[in-house]
Amino acid sequence: MTRPATLTIAEAGAAMRRSDLTARALTEDCLAAIESARPLNAFVHETPEKALAMADEADRRRAAGDDTPLLGVPLGIKDVFCTAGVASQAASRILDGFVPPYESTVTSQLWSSGAVMLGKLNMDEFAMGSSTEHTVYGACVSPWRRAGDIAVDTARGTGGETAAIVPGGSSGGSAAAVAADLCLGATATDTGGSIRQPAAFCGVVGIKPTYGRCSRWGIMAFASSLDQAGPIAKTVEDAAILLGAMAGHDPADSTSATNEVPDFTADLTGDLRGRRIGVPKEYREGLSDEMAATLDRGAEMLRDAGAEVVEVSMPNTRSALPAYYVIAPAEASSNLARYDGVRYGRRAKLDQGDGVLELYEKTRAEGFGPEVRRRVMIGAYVLSAGYYDAYYIRAQKVRALVRRDFDQALEKVDALLAPATPSTAFAQGEFEGDPVQMYQQDVFSVTLNLAGLPGISVPMGLAANGLPLGLQLIGAAWGEQQLFGVASALEARAGPRPRPNAWW
Repeated sequence: MTRPATLTIAEAGAAMRRSDLTARALTEDCLAAIESARPLNAFVHETPEKALAMADEADRRRAAGDDTPLLGVPLGIKDVFCTAGVASQAASRILDGFVPPYESTVTSQLWSSGAVMLGKLNMDEFAMGSSTEHTVYGACVSPWRRAGDIAVDTARGTGGETAAIVPGGSSGGSAAAVAADLCLGATATDTGGSIRQPAAFCGVVGIKPTYGRCSRWGIMAFASSLDQAGPIAKTVEDAAILLGAMAGHDPADSTSATNEVPDFTADLTGDLRGRRIGVPKEYREGLSDEMAATLDRGAEMLRDAGAEVVEVSMPNTRSALPAYYVIAPAEASSNLARYDGVRYGRRAKLDQGDGVLELYEKTRAEGFGPEVRRRVMIGAYVLSAGYYDAYYIRAQKVRALVRRDFDQALEKVDALLAPATPSTAFAQGEFEGDPVQMYQQDVFSVTLNLAGLPGISVPMGLAANGLPLGLQLIGAAWGEQQLFGVASALEARAGPRPRPNAWW
């Protein structure tokens, strides 16, 4: 018998409508799955009592005739979203003990839709990372293992050596939890690839919407002009359902767009006749042979669906990554200045004679991890007198050129096909002490954040090493509905999503 937790959102909704499944039974199975998956360290603040109460309320709503698509669906919430009455730390020591009295707009909309909260998910501290290793909770582990690795028997503490694989970041907990069937979907955020990269690494679907599509209110800021919330799910259809509930105008967020939210599931026909898809030639640079072959295979699948696939050029692509790593730290250094130990979170112990300056310095030194400190220092440097024009202003000019590249390319095609990541997932600790190598993992993803455009990562099966492969599709601003249509065609031809063996 199929375990309820392994169902997709669409499948679970259909089962509950037929009265073959209750929200409570579905939630209980997810809670049991979470309990058995402790070695993954995906969930960091669990809310079982709250989840069961929400599930019972969903069952009552359904009995009364409610039939919203997310009614009774158990979700995981990235720890960067503020959740009323539930610890919200952005995986940082500096927010030790912080329990917000308010709910983020995105999660509030999900609960209004009848979704069930299972708990909070692990992430890189303040969303700064590509591996979910930089977290106060301890590293999150991917449910995947490389072919040939010997899984450890965690129950008995025996077995051969095995290489722990990262789930990607910063939304690694979200991707790992969805891939391991601990929840039916999860919220995530994407500042430079933090939805699409972990989705690709874990063999699930993740979409970064157009900047402004989802409210940022109640989400702890990293880089305000780049951050965007989005879902990670098991299928393209599930991602479309989730985004429909998460999106919408919010007067509390000055960057929230007033655009109407369409039915994102309306274009999932798999028919791409009359569509043109572009493949940027610059995105082939530095690809392994296997990733290049995957890109070619994806292009052929889109042709099979009726699309015309053409090569396009985006000449400023190679300048995007350095520009991003000027702009994002600059905004982070400003946003994180609010964490000073005065009003909430961790406060350092002071020595006699210490003043307010010492309070700030000691609290921030104790509270922020090394990756956050590194980026805050970079940001302060590029914004300082004498360097502002040389670095920050120049990076903003590059950003404008990157956006122009996309605008010109998307005038000729309906969507772009590109790698989601340079390679499959890497082992924990592989880039320890080499932050530049880690930053290179974002080379294919930061361009979308600089341009504010939507992008979706779609699973493409397994590589020779047994780890998932993913491709991303990029669309025009506010074109998520059409992008989901292209993604569904690619998904249908790539076959069922790969599932990890439950070694944990």
